[in-house]
Amino acid sequence: MNSWLPILVMLVVAIGFAFVSLGVTYLISPKKATPEKLAPYECGIFPEVEPSQRFPVKFYMVAMLYIVFDIEIIFLFAWATRFNDLGWYGIAAISIFTFFVLETLYYVWKKGVLDWNTPRRERYFKQELQKEVA
Repeated sequence: MNSWLPILVMLVVAIGFAFVSLGVTYLISPKKATPEKLAPYECGIFPEVEPSQRFPVKFYMVAMLYIVFDIEIIFLFAWATRFNDLGWYGIAAISIFTFFVLETLYYVWKKGVLDWNTPRRERYFKQELQKEVA
C-alpha cells in the first residue's frame, strides 16, 4: 500500500488543482461580454463578407487521419525502444497493430477520402470507360 501512496497523493493534488482552477476562474471572470471580448480574434479586422462556402468534410477527415497515423508513429517509437525486451510477443503485437492501421488506410483510400479532386477523377474514369467500350 505504501508504494501506491505517492500516486494517490498526486491524483488528489491534480483533482484539487482542477477544481480550484475552475472555481477561481468562475469567481474572477467578467459576467458580461465587453466590446473587447466581442471583437474579432485572429487579426483584429472585421470581415467584409462572409465566406462563400464552408470547409469540406474531407478537410476534417484528412486532419483526423493525420492524427491517427501520427499516434501510430508514437507507438512505433515506444515499441522500438523496448524491442529487445518484448521479443516475439512485441513483434506479433506491433504486426497486428500495423495491420489494422494499414487496413484503415486502405479503406479510406478506396472510399476516396484522400482524393480531393473528385470531379476530375470521375471525368477520368468516364473517359477510360468510353475508350474500353469503343
